[in-house]
Amino acid sequence: MKKVLIADPVAKEGIETLRAAGLEVDAAKSLPLDELKERIAEAEGLIVRSETKVTAEILDAAKQLRVIGRAGVGVDNIDVSAATQRGIVVLNSPEGNTIAACEHTWSLLLALARNVPDAVASLRAGEWKRSQFVGVELYSKTIGIIGLGKIGREVAKRARAFEMRVIAYDPFITRQQADRLGVEIDELDPLLERADFITLHMPLTKDTQRLLCKERFEKMKPTAYLINAARGGLICEDDLVEALNAGKLAGAALDVFKEEPLPPESPLIACPRLILTPHLGASTREAQIGVAVDVAEQIVDVLDGKPARSAVNMPFIPSEVLSVIEPYIQLAEKVGRLQVQRAEGRVESVDVVYAGDLAEHEIGPITRSLLKGLLEPMLGSGTVTFVNAPLLAEQRGIKVTESKTPISEDYASLIRVTVQTDKGRHIVSGTLFGKRDIRIIEIDGYRVDVEPQGYALMSRHIDKPGIVGRVGSLLGENGINIAGMHVGRAGRGEEAVMILNVDNPVPPELVAQVAEQEGMINAKLVEF
Repeated sequence: MKKVLIADPVAKEGIETLRAAGLEVDAAKSLPLDELKERIAEAEGLIVRSETKVTAEILDAAKQLRVIGRAGVGVDNIDVSAATQRGIVVLNSPEGNTIAACEHTWSLLLALARNVPDAVASLRAGEWKRSQFVGVELYSKTIGIIGLGKIGREVAKRARAFEMRVIAYDPFITRQQADRLGVEIDELDPLLERADFITLHMPLTKDTQRLLCKERFEKMKPTAYLINAARGGLICEDDLVEALNAGKLAGAALDVFKEEPLPPESPLIACPRLILTPHLGASTREAQIGVAVDVAEQIVDVLDGKPARSAVNMPFIPSEVLSVIEPYIQLAEKVGRLQVQRAEGRVESVDVVYAGDLAEHEIGPITRSLLKGLLEPMLGSGTVTFVNAPLLAEQRGIKVTESKTPISEDYASLIRVTVQTDKGRHIVSGTLFGKRDIRIIEIDGYRVDVEPQGYALMSRHIDKPGIVGRVGSLLGENGINIAGMHVGRAGRGEEAVMILNVDNPVPPELVAQVAEQEGMINAKLVEF
């Protein structure tokens, strides 16, 4: 039974999803390093939140690990590069806590604007000092949103409801997209100079680390408020404390920190005009259930050989697109396995043509699956995954090209794969019959109709009477049952290809006997 280790607390609904799929669940929390390394050694899946750090050292101990799921958005506690090198899928739940994080951002912003925490503390101290807690209105103010992803967009929607002016900085958003959102796009420094409220919604990368530091705090209005419910490393905390103490900002609110838990000696704790919460952005009942179930479902898919919806080291596949291309992902892997087992020589290049309706969709995941099927028989099961297949192909000097065409002959959609080796060229085409019935319909120009499942004995021969019968007799005499037969030929008496689906693997010595029959050119056993 496949095992999934849960290293941080997640909602029970996520655990139930894993168990319902027949997976063994090892639920733990706050494991010491040595124990984590010991327990992860047998796991094929791992679920964490923000507490557990998945380092290269941990991954070295995870000999069977195939997928890591982050029950949340950020993956900065996971060494994604090390995981990718090892072929491990890293996935997250980018939408599960979107609303929770957005609403907490607004909780902090409103609390800042109306001095709520200080007013509560004063009242509980027996004071009644209304004049000390005069706030500011949001109406007609300018909010600057740094990062216009899913959470940033939800923040923008609610800002418009407050009748605020919304400006945003995001290097990956076009002005056309911003216009549709009702947002004005600006560069970072001008945004900081203009905004009355500034909120961060960027991922933590080498480019965004310490995005806001002393020089940029100097650009902000002394009446401005700053909110960070994204990632702690986006802000230089010492510089923020200095700016607040010097009165260069009206206030700030932080839900995330460079070091978590926040050390008791942190200067942030004693800093005036600063609201602090202990990373509560995703802490709603609804969000915790949502991310746990979402990540669990994706882990089930990956361990079942399917692509993840939200893998951070693979192309993102929207659910509506995945429902269309998933059968082609399976078909492509079968085509890749067929190609490498029948081709002779070293693979130099792979050319993939996507034809018909399929050309209108995202093809990246399909090509990854093709490369996985192509490389796995060469490098061994478990070595190649959807994640590292392109990298492994590149390392071996295999040139991969993709193209699309609306023309697909007699089929709604078609995949044609040409593999060039140092000894020749091999072409295989596949399609779908109906919605999920995958078929091989062409091999090197020969029309066939093959269901790529199990084992197949593939041969080339001269088309003449008796050959098919002799091969069938040989297999029958050796206890090999033929489940299906498909023959394609160039013309009467010319070269032909034969594919026999068989219930059991054909022993090498029997394959050699088949190849020695009169009129036979070659014979090979293929495992799909």
